[in-house]
Amino acid sequence: MPINHDWWRRALSGNPLRRARDLSDSHDPPASEQPPAPAPQNQESGEPPLAPSRRSLRGLDWFVFFVADVQTGFGPFVSVYLTAQRWTQVDIGLALSAAGFVSLIGQMPGGALVDSARSERFVAGVAVGAICISALAYAAWPIFPVVLGASILHALASCVLGPAIAAISLGLVGHAAIGERLGRNARFASIGNGLGAAAMGAIGYLVSARAVFIVTVLLLGPALLVLRLLSPAEIDPERAHGSPPPKRKKPRIKPGDLMRNKPLLIFAGCLLLFHLANAAMLPLMGSVLTMRSSSNWATVLIAACIVVPQMVVAALSPWVGNRAQTWGRRPLLLIGFAALPLRGLLFAVVGNPELLVAVQLLDGITAAVFAVMVPLVVADLTRGTGHFNLGQGIIGTFVGIGASISATLAGFLSDHYGSPWAFAGLAVIALVGLAAVYLLMPETKPAGEPE
Repeated sequence: MPINHDWWRRALSGNPLRRARDLSDSHDPPASEQPPAPAPQNQESGEPPLAPSRRSLRGLDWFVFFVADVQTGFGPFVSVYLTAQRWTQVDIGLALSAAGFVSLIGQMPGGALVDSARSERFVAGVAVGAICISALAYAAWPIFPVVLGASILHALASCVLGPAIAAISLGLVGHAAIGERLGRNARFASIGNGLGAAAMGAIGYLVSARAVFIVTVLLLGPALLVLRLLSPAEIDPERAHGSPPPKRKKPRIKPGDLMRNKPLLIFAGCLLLFHLANAAMLPLMGSVLTMRSSSNWATVLIAACIVVPQMVVAALSPWVGNRAQTWGRRPLLLIGFAALPLRGLLFAVVGNPELLVAVQLLDGITAAVFAVMVPLVVADLTRGTGHFNLGQGIIGTFVGIGASISATLAGFLSDHYGSPWAFAGLAVIALVGLAAVYLLMPETKPAGEPE
């Protein structure tokens, strides 16, 4: 019997608390509610079409690629490196939690900084340089005070770098093409992550885990070179901040008004639960693998666990950006959230290294969805406010809360009850996040966008 894809799309995209109304609206033309079709169909109809040069678009592609390479040196590689240096799980958790706490307090100021900047390109370059300094500190002095300071510096730079890249993207292509652009960003980021993880895994195995951070420092040069390909004249700072089009003199809202945006806060709460479950999952698996095998072999396994999902992201992310325009945002968010509890449960029961790599395919599905959907939903909810990057900062603050608690929580559960129970506990938290999205999160796709 043929599968009715439209039925499934409607079932996933409707809020169960308001489904009857939503489905009724989806079948009835909104002609009586809105002016004729041209105005709502493209809310940017008052803006001139954007035509960024191929050089700028390629420059953004490759900048995203090298930023992903630089960031690959952190995350699970840090856990493997510090475990090999005979750090306890609690100490590793404290260092990572400190970085998460800094992310918590730095996200909103970082987003506001990008909103106030007139050169997002300059902000991005400074942030990449700070991350490389952090990597150098990890490699040179793996003692607690230095690693703690390096993790804080890395967190501060990341608070600015993510919003800056999203702002550059929005400033280049505008709202009408941002979904496709975010999908392209995610593809190049995943390729950079995959190739970087493979190279760093090989370096960690053949040389040492410390060499991973040396390579991270060396990647600063290419990242800054490709950033220069972006033409500043083609990055509209008003569009990059989510301001209304020039022909519509709608005033900016006050920054504090975003904290009363109910859908934005619901989305932030769902992401808090997601990252509370997700942030420590792969680092915990890295520590488990390190204790079960040599640190060199654990580095290779962690690299494989990063490369496999990145291949999935590279393949799926443009499709996700395209589907977001036809299915809406909710169905894709539900798919991304649903993959995490299943992954946590499989980590709890699977011990075979080859099967663990296969389980990481689920991480690829989640990463493909979130790389596109998180900034896209924020762009939907802050459109016309002039505070797109502050909106990202609000989301990042909630993410920082979840991520900062996750590492310590997982370390405590692992040290006292064993890693299987730690993974099972994280999976339960992920299920709560999935339920919150299904029950509370509205569809944010503008009603007039073409499908």
